[in-house]
Amino acid sequence: MWEYTDIVKEHFLNPKNVGEMKDASCVGEVGSIACGDALKLFLKIEDGIIKDASFQTFGCASAIASSSALTELVKGMTVDEAMKITNKDIANALGGLPKEKMHCSVMGEEALEAAIKSWRGEDVGSHEHSEGEIVCECFGVTDEQILHAVRENDLKTIEDVTYYTKAGGGCAKCHEKIEALIATARGEAAPAPAPAAKKLTNLQRMKLIEEVLEKEIRPRLQLDGGDIELADIDGLTVVVNLRGRCTGCPASQATVQGTVQGILREKVDPEIVVREA
Repeated sequence: MWEYTDIVKEHFLNPKNVGEMKDASCVGEVGSIACGDALKLFLKIEDGIIKDASFQTFGCASAIASSSALTELVKGMTVDEAMKITNKDIANALGGLPKEKMHCSVMGEEALEAAIKSWRGEDVGSHEHSEGEIVCECFGVTDEQILHAVRENDLKTIEDVTYYTKAGGGCAKCHEKIEALIATARGEAAPAPAPAAKKLTNLQRMKLIEEVLEKEIRPRLQLDGGDIELADIDGLTVVVNLRGRCTGCPASQATVQGTVQGILREKVDPEIVVREA
């Protein structure tokens, strides 16, 4: 179970500045419900000073807490001061976040940047992703977002990048690109391609699927009140039932095709397809 600070718990249980701001000077939107996290940040700016801020978010406790803390941080700041806020500042304002939830603070930084750019009349592009080329199709993360996260937070591994941006946490097809981007950002040589994995027999594949579901996927879903059970395996097709809070969740397809399918493709076979029963 992740350990949350008392500040995180307070901002989650009693979030500040929640809701749409009708007279907002600008709005910044990042993420998408399909990917499991989305944030809409409203700012009221007068004479270059942020007089008020509010938010609407779809996500976990850390996403709500990060958004709440961000609105408290920026009120009273000048626009130039607010543009210097990083995800580290948001996490520090919460007394820290579990590394697996750092992407929530990054989402806050991106929403703030998008809102201020909008207020300045700058092109912010699609609200679903920043400028750059999409690297992680599962979560809509661009190369520019990954490079920025690596440089700002001294990230070193694909796992680090996933914690901060969610990139690489789905089908795993983007892992080689992420490794190359990490090397670029850190001024290092790109790693050599990994050797091809040994082909599994049908029985070996089935046993490995069951093991990964039980030891890696179920505990991850259970942390947020969800669960999963295996319904059937037909070759490379895995059929599952979502349980608990995952049942009927708007992001259930992202959970199945992103998280579950992504982990099984990474750990078992890159051609596995997962669907709900």
